[in-house]
Amino acid sequence: MTLGATTAPEGIRFAVWSSSAQRLWVSLFDGTGAREIDRLELNPEGEGVHARLVPGLGDGTHYGFRADGDYAPEHGLWFDPNKLLTDPYAVEVDRPYQYHWRLAAKRNEGADTSPLMPKAIARSLPKPVPPQPPLFRPGGLFYELNVRSFTRLHPDVPEAQRGTIAALAHPAIVEHLKRLGVSAVELMPVTASIDERHLPPLGLSNAWGYNPVTFMALDPRLAPGGLKELRDTVAALRKAGIGTILDLVFNHTGESDRLGPTLSLRGLDALAYYRHQPDGRLVNDTGTGNTVACDHPVVREMVLDTLRHFVRCAGVDGFRFDLAPALGRVDGAFDPEAPLLQAIGGDPLLADRVLIAEPWDIGPNGYQLGNFRPPYLEWNDRYRDDVRRFWRGDAGAVGDLATRLAGSSDVFGRDGRQTSRTVNFIAAHDGMTLADIVAYERKHNDANGEHNRDGHNDNLSWNNGAEGEADDEAIGMTRFNDRRALLATLFASRGTIMLTAGDEFGRTQKGNNNAYAQDNAITWLDWAGRDEALEQYASSLATLRRAFPALADPHFLTGEPAGGSEKIPDVAWLAETGAPLAEADWNDPARHRLVMLLGDNEGGRLAVMVNGDRRQCVFTLPVREGFEWLSAIETQAVDLTRPLPGRSVNFMIERRAAKVRAKRGP
Repeated sequence: MTLGATTAPEGIRFAVWSSSAQRLWVSLFDGTGAREIDRLELNPEGEGVHARLVPGLGDGTHYGFRADGDYAPEHGLWFDPNKLLTDPYAVEVDRPYQYHWRLAAKRNEGADTSPLMPKAIARSLPKPVPPQPPLFRPGGLFYELNVRSFTRLHPDVPEAQRGTIAALAHPAIVEHLKRLGVSAVELMPVTASIDERHLPPLGLSNAWGYNPVTFMALDPRLAPGGLKELRDTVAALRKAGIGTILDLVFNHTGESDRLGPTLSLRGLDALAYYRHQPDGRLVNDTGTGNTVACDHPVVREMVLDTLRHFVRCAGVDGFRFDLAPALGRVDGAFDPEAPLLQAIGGDPLLADRVLIAEPWDIGPNGYQLGNFRPPYLEWNDRYRDDVRRFWRGDAGAVGDLATRLAGSSDVFGRDGRQTSRTVNFIAAHDGMTLADIVAYERKHNDANGEHNRDGHNDNLSWNNGAEGEADDEAIGMTRFNDRRALLATLFASRGTIMLTAGDEFGRTQKGNNNAYAQDNAITWLDWAGRDEALEQYASSLATLRRAFPALADPHFLTGEPAGGSEKIPDVAWLAETGAPLAEADWNDPARHRLVMLLGDNEGGRLAVMVNGDRRQCVFTLPVREGFEWLSAIETQAVDLTRPLPGRSVNFMIERRAAKVRAKRGP
């Protein structure tokens, strides 16, 4: 069935689905979207579809739907013809959503909401983007960014373009992404969203976009040029060798709990579109007040149509699914073989796309890390936590660190697979920034207006002697070294890695670990004040990772011969003395925080030396006759007796001595 507004030479066919509405209308508005000029009843066509062809209409028509039926919110029935409803298949809206209490008024207690609601705009879709395989490959680098905050303060981007999707195609932005070796940008939600009802009274607004109303229409603030703006930006990034991943939210909508607004799905058929308890209460597996019923056939098709829309019309490489267990719940229980997950993987247009799951929500058995099926990659919070514990100084963390560096086989190798599906990250949009991890021991969320009660309490962070900003030069240098060490660990890790925008140059949110409501300097990237030394180091790490494929290889490190070699294992774990680590060393909580990874790299050997101690230490590298160790970043011979500073990571590459001398000259 074709739903939404379909334009044709003879007019527009409006179609919407509801299994329980008694009557449905399409409301037509003038070109400003301010005045309703007609209201036409839709005709039942069977199987819940209500439709009508309206002659004489074309592209640019502003419209919305209305529905009537029983009104009993306690039983999941919300029909109210005074509520203008956005088409779930809308591809464009004329303005952003703004919360108003009347949007949540009970039937017969509120006036017509059309003056408060954006209007859907009927558009003929562009010719499909020619099919092209995704640029991203497992082992690459995702760069997570918030479209608005990323370029809001960028001095090289024209002021009128800052904070928009189009700004991502600016040469200065593209060059920055290329220096970091970005395989694909992962755009935090860019579809139209609404503020949570508690934010406007606080003078705050949702800066992240994880509160959608419908799934296809882009937010006009982020894409004033509409779908074409996204399409052109994706093409420009692709020309530069960078893919585009969309972060989509299918687990809930901004209609929230039973006190929330009626905007679209709730007013059309809440019982079908949302999951409910047997007594009629909304299921809240998401912590946002409602949960989309992804196991319903109509919802499943709507999700698939959304994904197809962005591939066909914008050419995106793939998708990241927020709170992804919601997509795999069948009758309330997560099933990795759920119909929707299988349908995505089996769809001809979607089967080769990059698919990323955030594998947890707060529902029953909501933590599903490692339980999705290929080809889904998964955000790996075990990696995040174990790396933070190691660098914080927790005892006995060296074994866990090695497991994470090697690809997390304990999580992703349970079924005997040899390739990791991990997405390694140290910081993401949700939580402290990488810079704040080493400068704040506790969260500082007072600006969110919830008396510092929101956000996680256990951040696995440390402040290096002072909470927050510090003028002490020694503290500043220690924090700088810690940030370098965290970045180096990330870039040294097997499998796919993710860096959140600005972490490469020390962005801070002043300790705020839940900055979703801060559309201001707290989240806007400070390009003028960035740490250029840290940024240069991150760029060097990116160059290193590209030069040595062994670092990014998604295959687990096992200690067995690599690539069929009968001699050289893919990894050896050594103590700082150069001797292999014994079982007792791994399990000794009092052991010095020192470890060395020695891996094969296309005939040479690569050493990653990790000194998590505060003290400097000499690492002894195994020497082979005819070979020489060089610094992998500076590409020069080094004094192997020189101590490695505390709180640092060093990379060394082994090359044949004759070749090295030949490169240097006589």
